[in-house]
Amino acid sequence: FFEKLKNGLKKTKEVLMKPVNSLFSSYDKVDDEFFEELFDILVMSDVGVATSQEIIDGLKERLKEKKIKETGAAREELISIMTGLVDRENGTIDLEKTPTVILVIGVNGVGKTTSIGKIATLLKSKGKKVVLAAADTFRAAAIEQLGVWADRAGVPMVKQGEGADPAAVVFDAIASFRKQNADFLIVDTAGRLHNKKNLMEELKKINRVIDREYPDAFRETLVVLDATTGQNALAQAKEFNEVTDITGIVGTAKGGIAVAIQAELGIPVKYIGVGETIDDLQKFDSEEFVKALFYREEEKNDDIGEI
Repeated sequence: FFEKLKNGLKKTKEVLMKPVNSLFSSYDKVDDEFFEELFDILVMSDVGVATSQEIIDGLKERLKEKKIKETGAAREELISIMTGLVDRENGTIDLEKTPTVILVIGVNGVGKTTSIGKIATLLKSKGKKVVLAAADTFRAAAIEQLGVWADRAGVPMVKQGEGADPAAVVFDAIASFRKQNADFLIVDTAGRLHNKKNLMEELKKINRVIDREYPDAFRETLVVLDATTGQNALAQAKEFNEVTDITGIVGTAKGGIAVAIQAELGIPVKYIGVGETIDDLQKFDSEEFVKALFYREEEKNDDIGEI
């Protein structure tokens, strides 16, 4: 997993960690110019202005408290600060809380359907009974794609035709879910952010059906983001967070934006994709994530480089 994570973060390491490591190497001691350069690097690598400033302020405070001036020790403090920013509670789906209904949202093209298939596979591998609901009825292709992933994962799917009422699909899915005494119902939804009002009403209607038909079920709302889109991913997370109460994020392994989203919105990244196959979705581990981000081959025997 660590090797896959390192590979997934390869692009981020080029735009973020290579300049950061170069910065730490080129200064013997930290000063104002050092902090200015570090801030610019963080902003340019999708960490964002607000989060970058929070990191810089926190680093300055720590170095002052601990009377640290050397860049080597400052680097360790930076690692600690960034780990703290992405270390959120409720980092994964609670397998013991069943039955659970998981709403999955995200704009078209971010890998939402693929993520649902991978989540279903992950849950099934843990011995859980899973049912999928094809409530993205806006596109026939969405229903077909989800069906392909349901077959790959080996789980049943409830669907209706293109243009059907999404809430009606969820109603049928809950009935099937309860009849099968399953553990997790994963609901695919449409992601038309260009018409937020319709999306909001659609999600509200789906939530009302779930509350009415299965009030005792635990709830998760996961937003799928393509982290390679940088600040667009953060903007999407903010938009969806206005529409519904997001409990977690599923995304690709890209360091900068993962830090920004968790720091600015307080929403935990629960899973990240580290490859293309159906079993390449892994739970997000903040310590492993930052360790992979800062990993340098010459540090194999140091704590940061341990696998």
